[in-house]
Amino acid sequence: MYKRDIQLGVDIEKLLIAKKISTPYIEANMNLDGLTHLFESALMMLGMDLGDDSINKTPYRLKKLWKEIFYGLKPENFPSCTTIENKMGYDGMLCINNIKVRSMCEHHFVPFIGTARIAYIPEGKIMGLSKFNRIVDYFSRRPQVQERLTLQIFESLKYILGTPSVAVVIKAQHMCVHLRGVQDESSYTVTSKIGGLFQKGEVRQEFFKLVEK
Repeated sequence: MYKRDIQLGVDIEKLLIAKKISTPYIEANMNLDGLTHLFESALMMLGMDLGDDSINKTPYRLKKLWKEIFYGLKPENFPSCTTIENKMGYDGMLCINNIKVRSMCEHHFVPFIGTARIAYIPEGKIMGLSKFNRIVDYFSRRPQVQERLTLQIFESLKYILGTPSVAVVIKAQHMCVHLRGVQDESSYTVTSKIGGLFQKGEVRQEFFKLVEK
């Protein structure tokens, strides 16, 4: 298990609430023990035979699954984000490409999967590279919409890095589009949020050129 920072998770959740981009949930109502009984009822409504050895454990598997894929609903699971002083005075762009995104659409509770591209221009702090992957995964592990996910990652990185010069791009395919409704398997969704120096024309162009590779 990765190292966690409970206080940082609480502080960031307060920040997201203040900015009205927190995930809409009431932590006190989280009850995964009750989920097994509800899903048993749902399976019976579908006419499934809960006595069959292939599905009689399915409600318990779902409970285990949701505990794993929704760990990002708990601020105490926020990853420890080690930073160091920017003693070397690095003022160039740092870009991390192809960070895996695995999340669940909060409208239909089916997955959306893709990649995130993140960049920042340091001021006083530099963060360990693996922490970017951890932050993306933490916010992905909630019932989400891609727009909010992009903003949550963006605002959290601004807070941790102490710089407004952060850029986030997410490209994902949504199973709610692939499997239902229009059933379009070729489409994907791109969201972006940029701040600080990335809003300048030449820096913006450099960033999007890097993330296209």
